[in-house]
Formats: sequence, structure tokens, C-alpha cells
Amino acid sequence: MNKMLRAIVAIVCVGIITFSVISICQKLFKGIRLDITERKLYTLSDGTRNILNKLTQPIRLKLYYTKTAANKGPDQIRYFNEYYFYVKALLEEYGTQSKGMVELEVIDPRPFSDEEAEALRYGLSRMQLTQDESFFFGLVLETQLGVSKTIEIFQPDRQQFVEYEISYLIDTAITREKKRIGVLSSLPVMGDDMSPYMRQMMQMQNQQAKEPWMMIKQLQQQFEVSKVDADSGEITDIDLLLLIHPKELPEKTQFAIDQFVLKGGRVIACVDPHCYSDQPPQMPGQQQFQAMANHKSNSDLGPLLGSWGLEMPERTFAGDLSLAEKTQLRQNAAPQVFIGLMGLNRECMNSENLITAELNQVRTLFPGVLKPKVSEPVDGAAPAIEHVRLLQTTARGNSWMVESAFELTMGMDPDRLMQKFRPGDKPVAMGYLVKGRFQSSFPNGIEVEDESAADVEPSVEDPEAETEDPPKMKKLTGLTETAEGEESVVVVFADVDFISDMMAFSRAFFGMTSAVGDNSALLLNAIEDLSGSTDLLSIRTRGNYRRPFKVIDEIEEEAEAENAEKIQSINARIARFQSELQQIAASAKEGEEKLIGAEIVKKKKEIELEIHEANRDLRRVQQSRREKIEAKQNKLKAINLFTAPAVILLAAIGLGARRSMLRRSYSNEGKD
Repeated sequence: MNKMLRAIVAIVCVGIITFSVISICQKLFKGIRLDITERKLYTLSDGTRNILNKLTQPIRLKLYYTKTAANKGPDQIRYFNEYYFYVKALLEEYGTQSKGMVELEVIDPRPFSDEEAEALRYGLSRMQLTQDESFFFGLVLETQLGVSKTIEIFQPDRQQFVEYEISYLIDTAITREKKRIGVLSSLPVMGDDMSPYMRQMMQMQNQQAKEPWMMIKQLQQQFEVSKVDADSGEITDIDLLLLIHPKELPEKTQFAIDQFVLKGGRVIACVDPHCYSDQPPQMPGQQQFQAMANHKSNSDLGPLLGSWGLEMPERTFAGDLSLAEKTQLRQNAAPQVFIGLMGLNRECMNSENLITAELNQVRTLFPGVLKPKVSEPVDGAAPAIEHVRLLQTTARGNSWMVESAFELTMGMDPDRLMQKFRPGDKPVAMGYLVKGRFQSSFPNGIEVEDESAADVEPSVEDPEAETEDPPKMKKLTGLTETAEGEESVVVVFADVDFISDMMAFSRAFFGMTSAVGDNSALLLNAIEDLSGSTDLLSIRTRGNYRRPFKVIDEIEEEAEAENAEKIQSINARIARFQSELQQIAASAKEGEEKLIGAEIVKKKKEIELEIHEANRDLRRVQQSRREKIEAKQNKLKAINLFTAPAVILLAAIGLGARRSMLRRSYSNEGKD
């Protein structure tokens, strides 16, 4: 066998061995993946892994993506292709981590097919491309018990929340019970609790029963909502506690809230340094003045807020001139800017948190200021509490104070309040998400009256013992820190009025009510987020799967900066010449050029030549800029292209030199 034939056989054998090794490795190491992206974009969070480990029934995920139509569609649709591959890879990771409990099916719904009809039946978003072609990009989840949930469309601009949305779908699909929300408030937010018969009787007497706030009506459509008494000694049988203006709560209720949080219960607290919705009862004449003077419109949570690592200064409010809205404060008065009323925009929302990421406008009235509080060390180490800011002013915001509540009620003067505000240089916070391991506000427990002892009847020998003896007390104790294996989570807003009917809703024709801005959406998002499992709350936001070419961008910016002045000068010349040309054209009517004179026509032609020359200069500069960019790009590509071969070549040369040196060494030893 000659050398050529042996070389050919060797090459074929190497090819067969390489193919076999690759095939074997693909089979043996199919489940092994390596995520080398900077933010671990293809690695599932621990919370998602926990949710998948809890699955007790198989789940089928149907990913609908019209790949055929997307490849033929416009650039805006083809852009989805990149995101599709990312979502598909992430869903495949769900299947891998679930150990077979999650099955993924990818469907390309073609026009007039059963798959397209099925996508429409599930309610997936449909984008019409042509008369026949439609674009779908959504997810359907199905369980063996017949539960189905959908993500109508995957949007690339929400890529950082895609894992949360998928995991939320799985978590809620396997949890079939409605979440239970308890509402504790010093305001009549729940309306009058009476039977339909009593309501009818009041209507017959021309009396109107108080209706629940519209916010509560919205919650009742999605959750089981119940009232929690303000003097409750224990809070049970609810998943989430909503505190709305919790004013002057007794210590035993504060202790009950404290224990509810430490046991893993979720709390959303709306507190306020001045709640406009909390008005004193109507009184006749001089009594009304006295009632307003004695009325307290502020609310807080006593020591609870401090245990959660927050503080809200009294009679202190957040303000921002760029957000302050105009309003008519007095009848027949012109609207004027009011520092107490602010319309928060997207700049004021935390774009990295699901609660506020998609909000556009939230209106607040006399919002307070929330500040993270430095916790006292416990056994040499401060408790691990994380504060996530949700709402804030712009960088031009600041806090302002009043001396007494009188300045906000009977003595309110908008101009005087405006004088109390001075623009600042950093945002002021009005809402926080707080999570971690909390310390109890009552580590030593509390003393309460022993009601069982009070129910004991006095003896016959001492009939007056009940009135003479002081009430017997008993000590209540509980957890001193968050329970093991749990995580305490609370959301605190320094405003109550933002969810009131006055601020969050408006009445339209025929008594219909509609939401105003995103006030109600803010509270609903917070409830939706907190009513999920602890695993959902721990899911991190993800980075962007699209990596910018920073070096190329810097090259383009550098080239544009070099020619920016030239382009600006040429554009100014063109604009000046065009202006002169328009003036000449306006003075010369059609067919009357000879009457105006040959000089004007000559001037017109000269300016046209100047414009033509300026446009040519502009094209020359733009071409020069493009050539510079392409030259630098080609240089960069060449470096990237030849770096690897150069390294391999140098390594080969080094190995060859080393082998030659070893051969000479062996030869010398043989001669010796």
C-alpha cells in the first residue's frame, strides 16, 4: 500500500472516529450544559428549581411560534426569531430540570390549520402579517386535571421577566385554591356589612348604604376578601393581609400582625402622614370646627415599621415640582400647581421589579417619605433585610414639612405650602418592598387582659369583687424572629389616597366606573406578586440576551464625532441656499422670468449649483465616514480571524522546536 492510499485511509478512519465520538458524547452527556453567559441567562433560578421539584403531575408546555411566517415577514417580525431561540432554550431547561415532569412541544401554526384554530381558541395574541399569514408567539400550559393557562405573547422588551412569567404559570396551575386576603382598615373601605334585606329597607327609607371602595370590589372579583377587625388578637386563615390606613392600632393587634409576618404571612401596608380620605364626621355648627381640630388623619404601624427596617417621619411629605399637578382647590378659583398632588411617571417606577415595571402613571396625594433604617446589631450581626425601592420622585424631588395638621385642613394655603418646598438633588422614596429575616417588635411578648378570668362570676361572699379587683393580665409570647425555612415579605406605601375612589377611579356615563392611570394596577400587581409562593419571589430578573457590539459602537461614535462638525456646516450651507432659492422662486411667477430680469434667473442657477456642490460635499463626508467605519471593522475582524490560527501556529512552531531539540538530545546521547 503506497503512502497516498494510507493517508486517505487514515483520514477516513479519523473522520469515522470523530463522528462516533461526537454521537456517543451527545447521547451520554445530553443533560450536561454549560452556561457561560455573563448573567447566566440560560440557568434557572433556585426558586424555579424548587417549583419544578414540587411537581406531582406531568405538565405539557405548548410553544406556539409561526417560524415560517416570521422568516418571510418584515424586519420587526424577523427580530422575534432571536428571542424565540432564547425562549425555546429556556423552556428546554425547564424540561431538563423537571426530570421529565415538564414536556415541551413546539408548534408552528400554519394558515387555516388545526394548530392555528387551537392557538386562537386558547386566546393567544394574533398579529396579521398578510391576508392569509398570521403571527403567533405564545405559550399554553396544560395539566392532567384539565387546568390550562396561557402567556398570550412573549415580548422581547419583557425578557428580564420571562422566567418569572413561566414559573408563575406553573406555580398557579398546580395551586387551585383562591388566595385569601384579609383587609384591616380604620376607613369604611368594606362598606356597610348588612344583608340584602336591610339594604332594601334602607332604600325604602331613602337612605343609602355605604358601598365598598372600588378597589375592594376589584379584589373581590379575583380573591376571597374578608374583613379583619382592628382589635384582633390573632390573624389566621388568610394568605395576605392588606392594611389600609391602620390608625391607632392597639398593641395586641400590632402583636398579631408581627406574628403573622414572622410566620411567613404577606403584608401590604398603606400608611399615611395625612390621609385626605380620612375626614371627620359631619357635625352641626361650631361642633364641626371642634371635630376637625381634634381629628387625627395620620396612620402608622408603631414599632412594626422599625422592625421592617423603615421609618416614616411625621408631618413630612414627598414633593417634586416637575411632577406636581394643577388642581382647583376652591370653588370658582383658577387651577393652580399643588405640591401635595403628584403624578408619578415611568422615571419614578422601578423598572427592574415586576410590581412597577409596566406602570406609566400613578397619582398620589400628600404622600409620605420612607427611609431605610439601619438595624440594630443582633448578637454581633445585623439581620439580613433587603429593601427594594418601588416608588420615588425624580432626582429633583425633596421632602417638605408642616408644623401641624391644621395647615393641611382648615388652614390650607397652596401658596404657603409651595414655599415650604425646595428642589433637591436626589429621589425621595414613597414605596418599598422589604424581604428577609425580620426581628420581632415584641421580643419579650405583651401583657393583655385575661378575658377568661373576666368571665368568671364573682362569689356570693364578695359580690363587689368584680369592680374592686383590677383586671387580671396574662402574657402573650410568640416568635422572636422569622420562622426557620420562611422568608418575611412586606410592601409598604406611604400613601393611602392613591387607592381611593377619588384618585384611582372616575365615573363615566350611566354610572360606569373606570380606572384612572395605574393606581389600581399598582396595588393589584403588589398583591399578585406577594400572593405567589416564596419561590416565585426569589426568582431573579434576567439580563438581556442580545449583546451589543461595544467596540463597533465605539468605532461608529468616534467616526461620527470626527465628521459631525463638517456635516453640520454643510447642512447649514444647504439650508441657507435653499432659503435664498425659495425667496427667488417666490418673487418670480411662472412664465414671467424675462419680466423680472435675467439677473434673477442667473442668481437662481448659481444657488442651485451651490446646493448641488454642497450635497456632493455632504455625500463625500458621509462616504468618508462609512469608509473609516468599515476599515476599522475590517481591521477588527481580521484581528479576530487570524488570532486563533496565529496562536495555533506559534504553538505548533514551539512544539516543533521542542521536538527537534529533544531529537538532537537523544542523538547526542546515542553517540556518547
